[in-house]
Amino acid sequence: MNASPEIQQDLPALTQKFRIVFALTWQDLRNRYVGATFGLLWSFIQPLVMALIMWLVFAMAGARPIHGVPFIAWFLVSIAAYNFFAESLGTATQVFREYAFLVKKVRFQIEILPLVKIFTAAFVHFLFLAIVIVVLLYQGISVSWFWLQTLYYIAALILLVQGLSWVTASLNVFSRDVSYGVQVLMQLGLWVSPVFWEFDMIPDRFRALAVLLKLNPFVYVVQGYRHSLIEQIPFWSDWRLMLYFWCFTLFVWLAGYCLFRKLKPQFADVL
Repeated sequence: MNASPEIQQDLPALTQKFRIVFALTWQDLRNRYVGATFGLLWSFIQPLVMALIMWLVFAMAGARPIHGVPFIAWFLVSIAAYNFFAESLGTATQVFREYAFLVKKVRFQIEILPLVKIFTAAFVHFLFLAIVIVVLLYQGISVSWFWLQTLYYIAALILLVQGLSWVTASLNVFSRDVSYGVQVLMQLGLWVSPVFWEFDMIPDRFRALAVLLKLNPFVYVVQGYRHSLIEQIPFWSDWRLMLYFWCFTLFVWLAGYCLFRKLKPQFADVL
């Protein structure tokens, strides 16, 4: 069966978009370390040093295992997810200002620009995950097919950040305060997300607070990382949280794109 003419016309355009995104992502990675002797190696060195520091700090503090898992392994899985979220959203928020020369080009489809920053952050994230996996193996956690579930959660997080970044990047064109606000919210989010703690650590008298904290869509992702890499729990186990996450992400994605389309005609004049 032959594809419809509309699909045949859309496929080359879609392919071209991905080529542009990946080309800009590669250029963004190179620009990040321009003038540095080690270049892209810093993308590996930075997460490696962070992992070693965390390992040393928690070893000296005598952190106790959580659910029978060494704290350093449990924590690194959590912080890997959060760093990707914070880095991708933080940099994507500023993307329209950074690429103002492309925004001013009438025919350039600037809605793909946030993906450049997200994919750049994803590159560093995969390097950090490689370090995390080495730590997991060293701590006696065996390889499992459940590890592949991490790709699902990465894709879910990319879609969520893309929707959020259409909102924040569009508003940041008109006020730089938005990017600073995002940075503050990311610092706050580190503590209200279950990165350093688990929900079963919350006393029963604060159960209402636990319900409120679960409204944070990132909860689904960070728990999913631990379910995949440590606990070997399928992604559909908490279907209510999964349903909430995807409804929230779909709403943010559509609302973000609509806001972007509404504000886009004014970008060139403001920039």
